Amino acid sequence: MSDKYDLIVVGAGAMGTFHAYHALAAGKKVLMLEKDQRPIQATVRNFGMVIASGMSGKWFDYGVYGTGLYKSIQERFDVSVRNNGSVYIASDDDEQQLIHELKAHYDTIGYGCELLSQHAILAKYPTLKATYCREALYFPQEVSVEPNLFIHRIHAFMQQSFENLSIRRSTAVTGCDVSNGEAQVTVAGGEKFAAEQVVVASGHEFKLLFPEVFKLQNLSVSKLQMLRTKPLPALSLSGNIGTGLSIRRYEAFRECPGYAGIKTPEHLQELESYGIHILLKQAVDGTVIIGDSHEYARIGEEENLGYALNQHINALMLNEAGRIADFDMTGLSETWAGHYGLHDSEEIFENTVDGRIHIAVGIGGKGMTCSAGYAQENIKRIFGE
Repeated sequence: MSDKYDLIVVGAGAMGTFHAYHALAAGKKVLMLEKDQRPIQATVRNFGMVIASGMSGKWFDYGVYGTGLYKSIQERFDVSVRNNGSVYIASDDDEQQLIHELKAHYDTIGYGCELLSQHAILAKYPTLKATYCREALYFPQEVSVEPNLFIHRIHAFMQQSFENLSIRRSTAVTGCDVSNGEAQVTVAGGEKFAAEQVVVASGHEFKLLFPEVFKLQNLSVSKLQMLRTKPLPALSLSGNIGTGLSIRRYEAFRECPGYAGIKTPEHLQELESYGIHILLKQAVDGTVIIGDSHEYARIGEEENLGYALNQHINALMLNEAGRIADFDMTGLSETWAGHYGLHDSEEIFENTVDGRIHIAVGIGGKGMTCSAGYAQENIKRIFGE
């Protein structure tokens, strides 16, 4: 048996990493185990948008906390955080109604936002098309990160900041149980580790640990497709750009009084059938990420999502993006799929095994925005602090 720890975290994506971070900040000795050489799943296969404005309920609070934490860390260590704001572009009457209703809500609770007229939108984002933009809701305090950099730099920051952190990469966990009053973790090859508590943040991997627990839950896997343009150095497209389909999809807008009465126009119905909502974000290298789509499979049927990209979905996204913005979308530098686990409750799946093993998976698309806030609260609960 190797050294004993206060906490072992299984999975070094955003969810696992911030559980480790908050335990370390509380003075705990932490071991983080990652099955790959570096995280390669949902934490890096996304837009890097940190958008508390799109969340509701406690998830909004977690997002606000996470935004503040990211900014605080950025002041001490470059983790790729940019305070460049978020905007939602309304293209029709229904979408305009929803952004006005959401603004009224955020005005009530003091979360800063402003309406932008068509003239103001085009002045701020000149590549967007006047034929699409009617009005927009802008959140100047929100941030973005570079998903291919962020989690790796967070790990570097944590290793520099906390002496009580150990990270083991390329270390797949094959067993986890409680014996003799402590949690024990077994990794491939047979090495064992012990801790007072374990957090299992294994993303959408439902087959290795506790499959008998997962198969009884309403868990699914979502496959998302995204595209990246070639570098466009002459383009300036700042921040997180959400569009009308984002307004129609995000949970914050679903809480608005008028949401139940909106209809999906015919020209958007095929897009919605593939879970497409157009997001645009320019990376620091000048490329623009375009996406995304959502296809779903129940747990145990993940293979039905296939390994290939659906080129029809890519064509639909490019066509809609071309209706919204005017920049070069030819000669794409890459296209890819990401996967994340989600729970039917649209919350998260939590389960505690024998009082010491704490499963936290199925956060869906909220991970980049909400993991840090959720993990802070969960660590306090786990250690009774």
